[in-house]
Amino acid sequence: MTTRGPFDVWAPVPERLRLVIDDRGVFGMERIDDGWWTPTEEIVWRPGEDYGFVLDDGRDYPDPRSRRQPGGVHAMSRTFDASAFAWTDDAWTGRQLAGSVVYELHIGTFTPEGTFDAALGKLDHLRDIGVDLVEVMPVNAFNGTHNWGYDGVGWFAVHEGYGGPAGYQRFVDACHAAGLGVVQDVVYNHLGPSGNYLPLFAPYLKQGSNTWGDLVNLDGDGSAEVRRYILDNVRMWFEDYHVDALRLDAVHALSDSSPVHLLEEMAVEVAALSAHQRRPLTLIAESDLNDPRLIRPREAGGYGLDAQWSDDFHHAVHVALTGETSGYYADFEPLAALAKVCERAFFHDGTFSSFRGRAHGHPVDRATTPTWRFVVASQNHDQIGNRARGDRITEVLNDDQLGCAAMLTLLGPFTPMLFMGEEWAASTPFQFFTSHPEPELGRATAEGRIAEFERMGWDPDVVPDPQDPATYERSKLDWDEPATGRHARLLDVYRRLARLRRELPQVTDPAFTATTCTADEDTRVFTMRRGDLLVAINFGDAEARLDADGELLLETGGGATVTEGALVLAPHVGAAVRTNSTASPDA
Repeated sequence: MTTRGPFDVWAPVPERLRLVIDDRGVFGMERIDDGWWTPTEEIVWRPGEDYGFVLDDGRDYPDPRSRRQPGGVHAMSRTFDASAFAWTDDAWTGRQLAGSVVYELHIGTFTPEGTFDAALGKLDHLRDIGVDLVEVMPVNAFNGTHNWGYDGVGWFAVHEGYGGPAGYQRFVDACHAAGLGVVQDVVYNHLGPSGNYLPLFAPYLKQGSNTWGDLVNLDGDGSAEVRRYILDNVRMWFEDYHVDALRLDAVHALSDSSPVHLLEEMAVEVAALSAHQRRPLTLIAESDLNDPRLIRPREAGGYGLDAQWSDDFHHAVHVALTGETSGYYADFEPLAALAKVCERAFFHDGTFSSFRGRAHGHPVDRATTPTWRFVVASQNHDQIGNRARGDRITEVLNDDQLGCAAMLTLLGPFTPMLFMGEEWAASTPFQFFTSHPEPELGRATAEGRIAEFERMGWDPDVVPDPQDPATYERSKLDWDEPATGRHARLLDVYRRLARLRRELPQVTDPAFTATTCTADEDTRVFTMRRGDLLVAINFGDAEARLDADGELLLETGGGATVTEGALVLAPHVGAAVRTNSTASPDA
């Protein structure tokens, strides 16, 4: 890899390029090789200085690899010395995904203050509910003050409103001190609509678009440097910020026809870095393809990523509990869909998808694939925030039903992920919010979202304006809730589930063959057996009786008993039983 100077920049597009450093003036630059430019004189790099590049139009632009944007994404960059931080995690050996519980949060709405430092005050709470890895929604620089983070344009900079790069280093260091790993959500499939100056420098984009914007150039002219840009960004999170894993947003939107896909190249580089750092470094893909090639080892023709999300689990649990069958939920109406997902990871594994109008997905090789490679959730930012009102299932489910969702997620065979506040049935929504300073962009965002849901039959008056600051404020967690009423009762269920995960090795057994399920469409009773652990859920409206004898370990409410060789479940109640037999019960 070529060693570059601190002010070198890849910019084959402009005819002329100059470096401007605040308080030091303007410096000439010369084109060297492959479109790179370097200063014509030796310049001493100093931390904390504002700088930028003057292009052909005579305007100043931030550095494509800027590490700080204190004045926003349109302003000058600021030098940042990542090596200056005094890390205290020398003894940290990492946290593997296998056996772990992931907790997804948005820094801006996790606490009233919305900062990294404020989030540190909640780490004890996370440990109390059995969390091992904290997954942080994107924190790279975006335009405005608050945003989900997926509109980022400064991939190497950390949003100043959260605490900037130094605040992020403090956050990761404190998480490690508390025994928690950190998963950073990153977006490489598109750039946001405001502040993306990369095309003025080089061919970072190519013809075509995906759902969110123009395609990133991964396989056209100049793509080698674009790929290096992304791979260097991956390394930055692991090396400069000590994160333990990356969640790769919507990898199905990466358009790459190269002989070696970017994801495989990424997996190879991260594996080498993991070996050097002597700690597990994990790559988790979000994908709607239901394609196990993502997590298949490279030796077997796969990309070699560590894990992927399985939204089919969410859909099956959601439909079983709420009865909602519109849109992509339609195929998951039979309770058997939940049984298939728990045994095979994907419901659509080559089956016909009515929502897509075609066959979808591929089967998982259950003989060679460990179950922990699939990350599942009953709630996450997408499934809540992309609803018209950003409403949680808390609004429509009772306490027992919410406990059933938790039981399926935390006692099931996959890697469970919780979404901030679900553990106490948070009443606050998680709505789609933006803060575009440009009036036209803000108006277009708001009108586009309302029109989208209006086409789906929603009353436009119930769709919150993403540009309204109140939409953002409504989405902040209320930390007074966990100590009261239903919130405290559900929080106790999550704590007890966390204890069971630690105590029972069968809960974290990664073998697909160790999980068997039944689903009775008439009684709406579902069972999942994991060794001698029986998880039984009564989704029906009548009391259910199952042949089962053993110790009742946990129930979602007061409606479960084990007497005289039978497990009796009240409607909408779940139970976990250590049975006296490993044979599957008759449901």
